Amino acid sequence: MPRQPFAIGRWQLGGLEPLYLLGPCVIESEEFVWKMARQIAEICTTAGVQWVFKASYDKANRTSVKSFRGMDARAGCALLAEIGREFNVPVTTDVHSPAEAEIAAEFIDILQIPAFLCRQTDLIQAAAETGRVVNVKKGQFLAPWDVRNIAKKVATFGNARFFFTERGVSFGYNNLVADMRSLYWMRELGYHVVFDATHSVQRPGGAGDTTSGDGVLAPVLARAAAAAGCDGIFIETHEDPSQALSDGPNQIPLAQLPPLLRQLKQIHELIA
Repeated sequence: MPRQPFAIGRWQLGGLEPLYLLGPCVIESEEFVWKMARQIAEICTTAGVQWVFKASYDKANRTSVKSFRGMDARAGCALLAEIGREFNVPVTTDVHSPAEAEIAAEFIDILQIPAFLCRQTDLIQAAAETGRVVNVKKGQFLAPWDVRNIAKKVATFGNARFFFTERGVSFGYNNLVADMRSLYWMRELGYHVVFDATHSVQRPGGAGDTTSGDGVLAPVLARAAAAAGCDGIFIETHEDPSQALSDGPNQIPLAQLPPLLRQLKQIHELIA
């Protein structure tokens, strides 16, 4: 099935160049997120890549009730919109309810459906009906071909601009595995597919009251996904992952992002 490219701001998904979704896991503070955005913008301008700035205003699915969550939805989305205008790039964040989808649609270019909520019809309907681009993260419990039912929901609610993000599948207890065949199969079904390199190396609940992970493997999986063929790569990055307030064990240190982007560009050029 042919996959038609579509525009996201000044970029294109599914065209000749991959799209990179980059940013920290969560808005730790206004000062922090602006600092990260400025540094990522400089890195991406130097690398010459298409990019989207990402950050969650609220981490609603933390392992423990004691974990850091984030900030108010409207304030967080407004802040991300300011960043998007400053650097002339699309922005994305996850939404957790129809009400949040409605708020985010005022500010955000790509509404992300979290993996745990990927089958929630009311949420998908609300996101689709905003007319914004919808990114559905494939649940850890789904086979690649199961996304057909989700795609039908998004299309039924009148939205043709959507894509799926592969972020690994449950592999026993507290572990995920990234199956690169999934990228091929979902694209063969006619869908745009992005690979999430950082959440694919999670060990959900692996540290008891927090999620652990193998962040050192995130660049490895990103390179493998680029070689397997995909429309973009999703990477969470932090200036100091050891101090991150969410998902630190999985995030790529910001200093490692420039060489990784160069490698991913080279791999894409080889297989294009």
